[in-house]
Amino acid sequence: MGPLTWLSPADAIAEIGASTPGPGIGAFFDLDGTLVDGFTAAVHVGDRIRRRQAGLGELLGVFEAALRYRFGRLEFEHLIVRAAGYLRGESLTELNELGDRLFVERVAARLYSHMHDIVQAHQERGHTVVLSSSALSIQAVPVARFLGISNVQCNHFELDEHGRLTGGIVKPIVWGATKAAAVQQFCSANGVAAQRSYFYADGDEDAASMSVVGCPRPVNPRSGLAAAAAAHGWPVMCLTSGRRRRVRMRR
Repeated sequence: MGPLTWLSPADAIAEIGASTPGPGIGAFFDLDGTLVDGFTAAVHVGDRIRRRQAGLGELLGVFEAALRYRFGRLEFEHLIVRAAGYLRGESLTELNELGDRLFVERVAARLYSHMHDIVQAHQERGHTVVLSSSALSIQAVPVARFLGISNVQCNHFELDEHGRLTGGIVKPIVWGATKAAAVQQFCSANGVAAQRSYFYADGDEDAASMSVVGCPRPVNPRSGLAAAAAAHGWPVMCLTSGRRRRVRMRR
């Protein structure tokens, strides 16, 4: 295993600027810890706590786990289904409105501006940009909309005929190997060359998706992903050293 190879945001943007233009190149971005500093699920649970809608069980079972975010596939599936269970009977329309409000109030200021610049660099080259996340739609879609990303891969609530949550999540749940499969399927269906595409993420579970593309780009990688980056020679971006610049909402 060799040492990590570091890539600055400026070098990453220069690399994108010199890349082949056009929609045949994909750029896939994870959400939590990659585009956003922290976890969007924690913002939503925090809001439920402030409005006294969440009990102690939800506080301990979802909020703490979302902050630690150190679990395997089975644990993640248990967590996300448990979170959906707390929202059983809720209206998806109202939850989408809540997601939009929380993005403006609490999430937008936590967007990494360096990553915003990288998204824009890919868009300017005409690349096919995709937000590929294990987050739920109410967390992922507002971020994608703000960044001008029309392609979103994420988890979705299971709904009844009235548009209310059943307490389940649409299968297969997007995480790890299933996210990697979704990336491959997207490339095949949209004429995107996976071996010439990029994937930006921070989590250990995203090593599978990194292996699908030709240009893996770990961002603030956790220990398992950092080890994979060292083993495979993937260049790593670190946004935690020095001052963090964040995107502010336009007024």
